[in-house]
Amino acid sequence: MVGRTLCPRSPPGGCGATGSITVDVWFRVFPIASVDFTGLSRRVPVAGSGDEVERLARTTNETLTALESSVERQRKFVADASHELRSPIASLRTQLEVGEAHPELLDVPGAVADTVRLQALAADLLLLARLDAGERPPDRVVDLGTLVREEVVQRRDRLPVRVAVESECEVTGSRGRLAQVLGNLLDNARRHARREVAVSLRRDGAWAVLEVSDDGPGVPPDQRERIFERFVRLDDARSRDDGGAGLGLAIARDIALRHGGTLVVADGAVFRLRLPLAGVSVSGSGPDAGSGR
Repeated sequence: MVGRTLCPRSPPGGCGATGSITVDVWFRVFPIASVDFTGLSRRVPVAGSGDEVERLARTTNETLTALESSVERQRKFVADASHELRSPIASLRTQLEVGEAHPELLDVPGAVADTVRLQALAADLLLLARLDAGERPPDRVVDLGTLVREEVVQRRDRLPVRVAVESECEVTGSRGRLAQVLGNLLDNARRHARREVAVSLRRDGAWAVLEVSDDGPGVPPDQRERIFERFVRLDDARSRDDGGAGLGLAIARDIALRHGGTLVVADGAVFRLRLPLAGVSVSGSGPDAGSGR
């Protein structure tokens, strides 16, 4: 094996002395065979020679950095998910143990509430796993105007929801997933609204623009990206009992991205979803074009 030539980027004409790498040099310069998921912080030395060896070393280090970041995100996700699951499971177990010893003290409504909460969290975690695995929406036309009207009527929220559909918009994707985006945005608005929630739908060039807003305090400018991170709750109002596990907005943005769109906090308490219109070319126009951001 020693001395055998590898030519990742050989010059025209084949493998010559220039740009060729022998196996013994490869394994001496790139000792990555022993790198596993516990040693991703290791890096290949960069000699600064300006040749193929240096370029491969830099590429290898960039790959290791990306892999290390990905594994760290997965570890944090598992830790956060375990923490969120522990609370409702412990509460449910306590209620059942009390009920077993003293049936007259069994809090059935509380046990049902904890079960529903646990079921919803498990469903959210499963959906995130599917999205992370690259789930793609189906190629089906969805009438956003009809979806908005139907979802708002079905919810029967305690606060009034004002709907303004300025123009009919059809997009391509999963109706169920897009309904979940709208539902998550409405849930978020309801938790922070004082008196009213508003939903608007309009066209903006080749894009459908759906906005959900409320008359609450809004999201501080320095938190408008962080709010889309998983398991993030910005304030005490977003408690576990009232505001869930902090996955709703993260799921909503992931679904928007899978549908070729974007989801941002446009202004204070205004969440703006932009999706490409079905059958309309979006070339030359980015998803945030004309958004005023």
